[in-house]
Amino acid sequence: MQPQEIQALIEAAIADSKVEVSIEGSHVNVVVVSSAFEGMRPVQKQQLVYKALAEQIASGVIHAVNMQTLTPAEAG
Repeated sequence: MQPQEIQALIEAAIADSKVEVSIEGSHVNVVVVSSAFEGMRPVQKQQLVYKALAEQIASGVIHAVNMQTLTPAEAG
C-alpha cells in the first residue's frame, strides 16, 4: 500500500485533517493534525485513525501503525 493511499483513507475519514505518512517495511508512521481532535483524549484520537484503517489492518495489508495525533494548536 502506498503512502498516498493511506493518507487519502485517513483524510476521508477524519474531517479537516492534514496527514503525513511514511512507510518503513511493514510499519506505517502517520502524523494526523485535525481540529476534529479538539477535546479528545489521546486514545480517542487513535481510535479515529484505527477506524479509518480498520479494513487494511484486518486484512494484513498494514501490520503496525505508529501515530501522532495532534490538534492544530498542538502542532503549532
